[in-house]
Amino acid sequence: MAEVRLPPMSYYARATVTVVAVLLVLAAAWTVRNILLLVVIAAVLAIGLDPAVRRLQRWKIPRGWAVLIIFLATIGFFVLFGALVIPPLAREVRQLATDIPGYVTRLTKRSAYFAELERKYHISERLKDVTSKLPSLASSSLRTILGFTKSIASIIFNMLTIGILTIYFLLSLPRTEKIAERMFKGPRRDRNTRILSESIQRIGGYVSGNIAVSLIAGIAAFIALRVIGVPFAAALAIWVAIADLIPSVGATLGALAAVIVAAFSSLGDVILTLIYFIAYQQVENYLIVPRVMRKAVDLSPAAVIVSVLIGGSLEGFAGALLALPLAAAAKVVIREVWLRDRLGVASLEELAPE
Repeated sequence: MAEVRLPPMSYYARATVTVVAVLLVLAAAWTVRNILLLVVIAAVLAIGLDPAVRRLQRWKIPRGWAVLIIFLATIGFFVLFGALVIPPLAREVRQLATDIPGYVTRLTKRSAYFAELERKYHISERLKDVTSKLPSLASSSLRTILGFTKSIASIIFNMLTIGILTIYFLLSLPRTEKIAERMFKGPRRDRNTRILSESIQRIGGYVSGNIAVSLIAGIAAFIALRVIGVPFAAALAIWVAIADLIPSVGATLGALAAVIVAAFSSLGDVILTLIYFIAYQQVENYLIVPRVMRKAVDLSPAAVIVSVLIGGSLEGFAGALLALPLAAAAKVVIREVWLRDRLGVASLEELAPE
C-alpha cells in the first residue's frame, strides 16, 4: 500500500491563522453591524437610483447635477408628504380634544348608564388626556412597527448618514464598477465580471421598478380618492405610494389608512374605498408588477416570502426592504458559481424568466 503523507505543519498553521482571521473579521463586523447596515442601505439605494441618473445623463446633464436633481426630488417628496399630513393631523387632534366634552355631555343626557360612568370615572377628562398624548403615542407606535428602538435624534442622524453615503456612492459608482472589473484576474475573469454586472442590474432593476410601481399606486389612489370624495386624498395617496415600497404588507398598510379615513366620512365612502383597493391590488399584482418587474428580480413567490421573513426577523423594517434585492443578487452568484457548470447553459436559459 502506498504511504499516506499528511500535509506539513505549515499547512495547518496557515489554515488556523485563516480561520482565526475570518472569525475576528466576523466578530468586528458584528460589533459594527448597525454601521454596516447603513452602508448596505445606501449602496442599494445608490444602485437603484443609478438608472434614473444615467437617464438624466443621456439628456446631456452632468452626473453631479443629475445626482443632485434626484436627491432634491426625493427630499421634496417626503417634505410634501409631511406638509400635507402633519398640519391637518394636528388640527384634527386639537379639534377632537375640543369636541370631547360636548360628545360626553350629549351621551350623558341620552344614557343614564353612561352618565353614571362619567360621574364615577370622569371619562371626558381621561379622553382629553389620551387625546393630548396621541402624537407621542403615534410616534412611539410607529417606531415600534418600523423596528426603530433609538431616539429621534439617532434616527435623523442615520437618515442623514444614508443620504450622504447614497450621494457619494452615486457619484463614484461608474468608477467603482471599473475598478472592480480590473481587479478580476485569471481564467474566471469573464464569469466574475458577469456576476458583478448582473447583480448590479438586478438590484437596480428591483429598486427602480419598485419605485415606479409605488408611484403608479400613489397616482391611482389620489385619482380614486378624489372621485370618491375621501378627505386628505393627496396625503393618503403619498402614504399609499410610500407604503407600497414595503414588500408583502405595504399595500395593505396603505389601503388601511385610506379606509380608516373614509370611515369618518360615510359608510358609502368606506365601501367604495374598499372596492377600489381590492380591485387595484389585483391589477397591480397581475398586470403592473409583472410588466415592470418582469426581469428585475428572478425569484419565485416562495423565495420572495421567505426572503422578506428572514430579512424582517434579522433587521426589522430595513431588513425586509433589503431582503429581495440582496436575495436576487445572491441568486445570481449561486447560479453562476455553482449551477452553471452543473446544469449547463441551456438548462439555465430554460429556467430564466421570459
